[in-house]
Amino acid sequence: MAVLGFQAVQFPSLDYHSLPRRRSSSGYINVVRCGIAEPSGEPAPFGQKTRYNDGFFEKVFMALFARKMGRFAAPAKAGTQTEKKRSWWDSDYESFVDVSKRVMQGRSRIQQQEVVREVLLSMLPPGAPDQFRKLFPPTRWAAEFNAALTVPFFAWLVGPSEVVEVEVNGVKQRSGVLIKKCRYLENSGCVGMCVNMCKIPTQDFFTNEFGLPLTMIPNFEDMSCEMVYGQVPPPFEEDPVSKQPCFSDISPWQIPTPASVINYKPEKSFLLD
Repeated sequence: MAVLGFQAVQFPSLDYHSLPRRRSSSGYINVVRCGIAEPSGEPAPFGQKTRYNDGFFEKVFMALFARKMGRFAAPAKAGTQTEKKRSWWDSDYESFVDVSKRVMQGRSRIQQQEVVREVLLSMLPPGAPDQFRKLFPPTRWAAEFNAALTVPFFAWLVGPSEVVEVEVNGVKQRSGVLIKKCRYLENSGCVGMCVNMCKIPTQDFFTNEFGLPLTMIPNFEDMSCEMVYGQVPPPFEEDPVSKQPCFSDISPWQIPTPASVINYKPEKSFLLD
Protein backbone atom coordinates (compact mmCIF):
# COMPACT_ATOMS: atom_id res chain seq x y z
CA MET A 1 0.00 0.00 0.00
CA ALA A 2 2.69 2.48 0.85
CA VAL A 3 3.97 2.57 -2.72
CA LEU A 4 0.85 4.60 -3.36
CA GLY A 5 2.40 7.49 -1.50
CA PHE A 6 5.42 7.44 -3.81
CA GLN A 7 3.14 7.38 -6.84
CA ALA A 8 1.44 10.46 -5.43
CA VAL A 9 4.80 12.23 -5.48
CA GLN A 10 5.23 11.32 -9.14
CA PHE A 11 1.74 12.26 -10.34
CA PRO A 12 0.62 15.39 -8.45
CA SER A 13 -1.61 16.57 -11.28
CA LEU A 14 -4.04 13.62 -11.25
CA ASP A 15 -7.66 14.68 -11.17
CA TYR A 16 -9.78 12.00 -9.50
CA HIS A 17 -12.87 13.42 -11.20
CA SER A 18 -11.51 11.97 -14.46
CA LEU A 19 -11.74 8.38 -13.21
CA PRO A 20 -14.65 6.14 -14.33
CA ARG A 21 -17.72 7.06 -12.30
CA ARG A 22 -21.21 5.87 -11.49
CA ARG A 23 -24.09 7.61 -9.78
CA SER A 24 -25.09 6.57 -6.26
CA SER A 25 -27.57 7.95 -3.73
CA SER A 26 -24.85 10.26 -2.40
CA GLY A 27 -23.63 11.48 -5.78
CA TYR A 28 -20.97 10.26 -8.21
CA ILE A 29 -18.46 7.62 -7.12
CA ASN A 30 -15.19 6.73 -8.87
CA VAL A 31 -15.01 3.07 -9.86
CA VAL A 32 -12.28 0.80 -11.25
CA ARG A 33 -13.30 -2.75 -12.15
CA CYS A 34 -9.73 -4.10 -12.38
CA GLY A 35 -10.10 -7.03 -14.76
CA ILE A 36 -12.77 -9.05 -12.99
CA ALA A 37 -13.69 -12.13 -15.05
CA GLU A 38 -17.13 -12.58 -13.50
CA PRO A 39 -20.04 -12.17 -15.96
CA SER A 40 -21.51 -9.43 -13.79
CA GLY A 41 -18.25 -7.48 -13.75
CA GLU A 42 -18.54 -7.38 -9.95
CA PRO A 43 -16.84 -9.47 -7.23
CA ALA A 44 -18.39 -12.89 -6.60
CA PRO A 45 -20.80 -13.21 -3.65
CA PHE A 46 -19.39 -13.91 -0.21
CA GLY A 47 -18.27 -17.53 0.02
CA GLN A 48 -17.35 -17.72 -3.66
CA LYS A 49 -13.95 -16.90 -5.10
CA THR A 50 -13.87 -14.00 -7.55
CA ARG A 51 -12.17 -14.71 -10.87
CA TYR A 52 -9.77 -12.13 -12.31
CA ASN A 53 -8.10 -11.60 -15.68
CA ASP A 54 -4.72 -10.25 -14.65
CA GLY A 55 -2.72 -8.48 -17.33
CA PHE A 56 1.02 -8.02 -17.79
CA PHE A 57 1.39 -5.07 -15.44
CA GLU A 58 -0.68 -6.68 -12.70
CA LYS A 59 1.56 -9.75 -12.85
CA VAL A 60 4.67 -7.59 -12.72
CA PHE A 61 3.44 -5.95 -9.50
CA MET A 62 2.64 -9.38 -8.03
CA ALA A 63 6.09 -10.65 -8.93
CA LEU A 64 7.80 -7.55 -7.52
CA PHE A 65 6.05 -7.75 -4.17
CA ALA A 66 6.46 -11.53 -3.99
CA ARG A 67 10.19 -11.34 -4.65
CA LYS A 68 10.70 -8.61 -2.08
CA MET A 69 8.72 -10.56 0.52
CA GLY A 70 10.37 -13.82 -0.47
CA ARG A 71 13.58 -12.71 1.24
CA PHE A 72 11.77 -13.04 4.57
CA ALA A 73 9.64 -16.11 3.79
CA ALA A 74 10.07 -19.66 4.98
CA PRO A 75 11.15 -22.04 2.17
CA ALA A 76 8.39 -23.36 -0.07
CA LYS A 77 7.66 -27.06 0.13
CA ALA A 78 9.65 -29.17 -2.28
CA GLY A 79 7.82 -30.03 -5.47
CA THR A 80 5.24 -27.25 -5.20
CA GLN A 81 4.54 -24.67 -7.88
CA THR A 82 5.62 -21.87 -5.55
CA GLU A 83 9.04 -23.48 -5.18
CA LYS A 84 9.74 -22.82 -8.86
CA LYS A 85 11.02 -19.36 -9.71
CA ARG A 86 8.57 -17.60 -11.98
CA SER A 87 9.26 -14.99 -14.63
CA TRP A 88 7.95 -11.44 -14.18
CA TRP A 89 5.13 -12.09 -16.64
CA ASP A 90 4.22 -15.52 -15.31
CA SER A 91 3.38 -14.64 -11.70
CA ASP A 92 -0.08 -15.06 -10.23
CA TYR A 93 -1.97 -13.86 -7.20
CA GLU A 94 -1.98 -17.27 -5.51
CA SER A 95 1.83 -17.30 -5.46
CA PHE A 96 1.86 -13.80 -3.97
CA VAL A 97 -0.51 -14.89 -1.19
CA ASP A 98 1.53 -18.04 -0.59
CA VAL A 99 4.65 -15.95 0.02
CA SER A 100 2.67 -13.86 2.53
CA LYS A 101 1.68 -17.01 4.39
CA ARG A 102 5.28 -18.19 4.53
CA VAL A 103 6.42 -14.80 5.85
CA MET A 104 4.05 -15.29 8.79
CA GLN A 105 5.47 -18.67 9.77
CA GLY A 106 7.32 -18.56 13.08
CA ARG A 107 6.82 -14.81 13.56
CA SER A 108 4.75 -12.89 16.09
CA ARG A 109 2.26 -10.30 14.86
CA ILE A 110 4.77 -7.50 15.60
CA GLN A 111 7.48 -9.27 13.62
CA GLN A 112 5.09 -9.83 10.71
CA GLN A 113 4.23 -6.13 10.63
CA GLU A 114 7.91 -5.18 10.73
CA VAL A 115 8.62 -7.38 7.72
CA VAL A 116 5.92 -5.57 5.73
CA ARG A 117 7.42 -2.23 6.75
CA GLU A 118 10.87 -3.34 5.56
CA VAL A 119 9.42 -4.53 2.25
CA LEU A 120 7.60 -1.26 1.67
CA LEU A 121 10.68 0.81 2.48
CA SER A 122 12.77 -1.32 0.11
CA MET A 123 10.45 -0.39 -2.75
CA LEU A 124 10.96 3.34 -2.29
CA PRO A 125 14.01 5.41 -3.23
CA PRO A 126 16.06 6.91 -0.39
CA GLY A 127 14.39 9.94 1.14
CA ALA A 128 10.95 9.22 -0.34
CA PRO A 129 9.07 9.44 3.00
CA ASP A 130 10.61 12.85 3.72
CA GLN A 131 9.71 14.09 0.25
CA PHE A 132 6.18 12.82 0.69
CA ARG A 133 5.83 14.75 3.95
CA LYS A 134 6.96 17.96 2.23
CA LEU A 135 4.70 17.57 -0.79
CA PHE A 136 1.70 16.14 1.04
CA PRO A 137 1.25 17.56 4.54
CA PRO A 138 -1.78 16.13 6.35
CA THR A 139 -4.42 18.31 4.70
CA ARG A 140 -7.83 17.54 3.27
CA TRP A 141 -6.45 17.89 -0.26
CA ALA A 142 -3.64 15.40 0.41
CA ALA A 143 -6.10 12.92 1.92
CA GLU A 144 -8.49 13.18 -1.04
CA PHE A 145 -5.63 13.00 -3.53
CA ASN A 146 -4.25 9.77 -2.06
CA ALA A 147 -7.73 8.27 -1.89
CA ALA A 148 -8.16 8.97 -5.59
CA LEU A 149 -4.81 7.34 -6.42
CA THR A 150 -5.58 4.25 -4.36
CA VAL A 151 -8.43 3.24 -6.67
CA PRO A 152 -6.45 2.73 -9.90
CA PHE A 153 -3.00 1.92 -8.54
CA PHE A 154 -3.99 -0.83 -6.12
CA ALA A 155 -6.80 -2.56 -7.94
CA TRP A 156 -4.39 -5.44 -8.61
CA LEU A 157 -3.88 -5.94 -4.87
CA VAL A 158 -7.32 -5.43 -3.31
CA GLY A 159 -9.75 -5.64 -6.22
CA PRO A 160 -12.29 -3.01 -7.32
CA SER A 161 -12.80 0.02 -5.11
CA GLU A 162 -14.42 3.42 -5.21
CA VAL A 163 -13.85 6.84 -3.71
CA VAL A 164 -16.53 7.68 -1.15
CA GLU A 165 -17.40 10.57 1.11
CA VAL A 166 -16.41 10.15 4.76
CA GLU A 167 -16.39 12.33 7.85
CA VAL A 168 -13.03 13.18 9.39
CA ASN A 169 -12.95 15.29 12.55
CA GLY A 170 -16.47 16.48 11.85
CA VAL A 171 -15.71 17.48 8.25
CA LYS A 172 -17.17 15.65 5.25
CA GLN A 173 -14.63 14.97 2.53
CA ARG A 174 -13.98 12.56 -0.33
CA SER A 175 -10.99 10.87 1.28
CA GLY A 176 -12.53 7.44 1.76
CA VAL A 177 -11.96 4.36 -0.38
CA LEU A 178 -14.45 1.51 -0.25
CA ILE A 179 -12.95 -1.81 -1.31
CA LYS A 180 -15.90 -3.90 -2.43
CA LYS A 181 -14.43 -7.33 -1.63
CA CYS A 182 -10.78 -7.38 -0.69
CA ARG A 183 -8.90 -9.74 -2.96
CA TYR A 184 -6.16 -10.28 -0.37
CA LEU A 185 -8.60 -11.31 2.35
CA GLU A 186 -10.68 -13.35 -0.09
CA ASN A 187 -7.70 -15.38 -1.30
CA SER A 188 -6.07 -15.85 2.08
CA GLY A 189 -9.26 -16.52 4.02
CA CYS A 190 -7.29 -15.43 7.07
CA VAL A 191 -8.09 -12.63 9.52
CA GLY A 192 -4.52 -12.59 10.81
CA MET A 193 -3.09 -11.99 7.35
CA CYS A 194 -5.54 -9.15 6.74
CA VAL A 195 -4.64 -7.44 10.00
CA ASN A 196 -0.93 -8.15 10.41
CA MET A 197 0.19 -8.18 6.77
CA CYS A 198 -2.02 -5.38 5.44
CA LYS A 199 -4.17 -3.26 7.75
CA ILE A 200 -1.81 -2.47 10.63
CA PRO A 201 1.45 -2.07 8.66
CA THR A 202 -0.25 0.03 5.97
CA GLN A 203 -1.87 2.31 8.56
CA ASP A 204 1.44 2.60 10.40
CA PHE A 205 3.40 3.34 7.23
CA PHE A 206 1.15 6.15 6.07
CA THR A 207 0.68 7.61 9.54
CA ASN A 208 4.25 7.39 10.84
CA GLU A 209 6.48 7.24 7.76
CA PHE A 210 4.52 9.51 5.41
CA GLY A 211 2.84 11.65 8.07
CA LEU A 212 -0.61 11.23 6.49
CA PRO A 213 -3.02 9.49 8.89
CA LEU A 214 -4.85 6.47 7.53
CA THR A 215 -7.40 4.18 9.15
CA MET A 216 -8.47 0.92 7.54
CA ILE A 217 -11.76 -0.66 8.63
CA PRO A 218 -12.18 -4.22 7.34
CA ASN A 219 -15.63 -5.81 7.36
CA PHE A 220 -15.20 -9.54 7.96
CA GLU A 221 -18.88 -10.18 7.28
CA ASP A 222 -18.62 -9.44 3.56
CA MET A 223 -14.83 -8.98 3.06
CA SER A 224 -15.18 -5.31 2.14
CA CYS A 225 -12.90 -2.67 3.63
CA GLU A 226 -13.01 1.09 4.08
CA MET A 227 -9.86 3.18 3.98
CA VAL A 228 -10.13 6.65 5.52
CA TYR A 229 -7.28 8.99 4.69
CA GLY A 230 -6.83 11.78 7.21
CA GLN A 231 -8.23 9.79 10.15
CA VAL A 232 -5.77 8.79 12.87
CA PRO A 233 -6.00 5.03 13.56
CA PRO A 234 -6.84 3.91 17.09
CA PRO A 235 -4.29 2.09 19.27
CA PHE A 236 -4.26 -1.60 18.42
CA GLU A 237 -5.70 -2.56 21.82
CA GLU A 238 -8.72 -0.32 21.17
CA ASP A 239 -9.24 -1.45 17.58
CA PRO A 240 -12.11 -3.94 17.14
CA VAL A 241 -9.86 -6.15 14.99
CA SER A 242 -7.77 -6.97 18.06
CA LYS A 243 -10.68 -9.09 19.27
CA GLN A 244 -11.72 -10.44 15.88
CA PRO A 245 -11.77 -14.27 15.82
CA CYS A 246 -10.55 -16.22 12.84
CA PHE A 247 -13.06 -17.42 10.28
CA SER A 248 -14.74 -20.55 11.64
CA ASP A 249 -15.01 -22.04 8.15
CA ILE A 250 -11.81 -21.95 6.15
CA SER A 251 -12.35 -21.22 2.46
CA PRO A 252 -11.81 -24.28 0.27
CA TRP A 253 -9.10 -22.51 -1.74
CA GLN A 254 -7.17 -21.39 1.35
CA ILE A 255 -3.78 -22.90 2.17
CA PRO A 256 -3.97 -23.46 5.96
CA THR A 257 -1.65 -21.28 8.01
CA PRO A 258 0.51 -23.11 10.59
CA ALA A 259 -1.06 -23.34 14.03
CA SER A 260 2.07 -21.76 15.52
CA VAL A 261 1.19 -18.52 13.78
CA ILE A 262 -2.61 -18.31 13.90
CA ASN A 263 -5.04 -19.77 16.41
CA TYR A 264 -8.07 -21.09 14.52
CA LYS A 265 -10.34 -21.59 17.53
CA PRO A 266 -13.33 -19.37 16.73
CA GLU A 267 -13.93 -18.41 20.36
CA LYS A 268 -10.44 -16.92 20.55
CA SER A 269 -8.83 -13.93 18.92
CA PHE A 270 -6.00 -14.39 16.46
CA LEU A 271 -3.99 -11.87 18.51
CA LEU A 272 -0.50 -13.07 19.39
CA ASP A 273 2.13 -11.22 21.41
